[in-house]
Amino acid sequence: MNAPASTPTGALAGIKVLDLSRVLAGPWCTQMLADLGADVVKVERPVAGDDTRHWGPPFLKDGAGNDTREASYFTACNRNKRSITVDMAQPEGQALLRRMAAQADVVVENFKVGGLAQYGLDYESLKALNPRLIYCSITGFGQDGPYAERAGYDLMVQAMCGLMSITGHADEAPGGGPLKVGVAVVDVFTGLYASNAILAALNARDNAHGGSGQGQYIDMALLDVGMAVLANQASGFLATGQAPGRAGNIHPSLAPYQDFATADGNVLLAIGNDGQFARFCAAIGQEGWAQDARFATNTARVHNRAALLALMQPVMRLRTTAQWISLLEDKAVPCGPINDVAQAFDDPQVRHRGIRKELPREAGDGIAQVATVANPMRLSATPVSYRSAPPALGQHTEAVLAELGLDAAAVADLRRKGVI
Repeated sequence: MNAPASTPTGALAGIKVLDLSRVLAGPWCTQMLADLGADVVKVERPVAGDDTRHWGPPFLKDGAGNDTREASYFTACNRNKRSITVDMAQPEGQALLRRMAAQADVVVENFKVGGLAQYGLDYESLKALNPRLIYCSITGFGQDGPYAERAGYDLMVQAMCGLMSITGHADEAPGGGPLKVGVAVVDVFTGLYASNAILAALNARDNAHGGSGQGQYIDMALLDVGMAVLANQASGFLATGQAPGRAGNIHPSLAPYQDFATADGNVLLAIGNDGQFARFCAAIGQEGWAQDARFATNTARVHNRAALLALMQPVMRLRTTAQWISLLEDKAVPCGPINDVAQAFDDPQVRHRGIRKELPREAGDGIAQVATVANPMRLSATPVSYRSAPPALGQHTEAVLAELGLDAAAVADLRRKGVI
């Protein structure tokens, strides 16, 4: 798998992934692997495809600027993949997928517990064909336990794991009540954890210093991930036995670390230590605040948050958001605007880093190119690549089946039968 330095390849070049997942968590995982150079073949249902192809509006636009039938949601997590259509309910479709799994390094699926056994596509069946196979199952609640048979969705898990209970304003505040995060973060985090687990399993199999040569099974559950990403909120509960509540944009362990109203809008202050607070106080001519015993340390500021805010809020309204940023940015006091998504993409730093990527779509479906968001991993020797736009449904079926050894007549017969 190693290539000469003069011809750099992705870190996962040579790794073959059979992607039987759909919606977000599984596809996010496999896009991560694809970005790193793996050959990911996405298997979709004939005609319908992945559910998210229809989750619109918004939809992709054709060359004339008109809406197509393909939802933009799909493009968030299916870059750099090849799409084939296979009806796994048919025996010939199952046989095709088993042949592909026999040649794959990784299978990722998010069917219900035990759902693929009837097709001979479960781990034990495929392990018998390919002992080196790494097989990752993603479900709502895991492969065992009282909830194992339940369907699991991001919103449900955000509610169950406690994330919604700490997101939003307090009940007594205007607009108070539990809220979901604005992105399906449990799905996204599950995809990230799953890709990490797969990389660990590949290393355990192939490591030159004692690799087993054997694959393994990975059981990923959205609920497990939801609990894990509670992070400091979970550790705070475990330390005290007290369930944290909602406090809007206030940080439970830092102060001042929140949004403030300004003369023309809002600004975000993220003061994380006593030095930053002292520099903020000096910048606004209130050095005495940093010497006040109530505010001299972060712990004191947290305990006396109400008194501190009573002093700060009138001062913060004296300048515009831009004036606050100009005042504080060269003093190492973290301060910034609260952008909407359009403003974020237009931010000079975001534009400099090339976060928006335009990828050509060569599927003959009227969509010339698709905009996607760059992968944030910047590797110096084996950089992320942007080889292809999220594919049209079944765009690569013929090419992938030809790699399996099927000739044009065999592919045409499968298409006639509705297998592909």
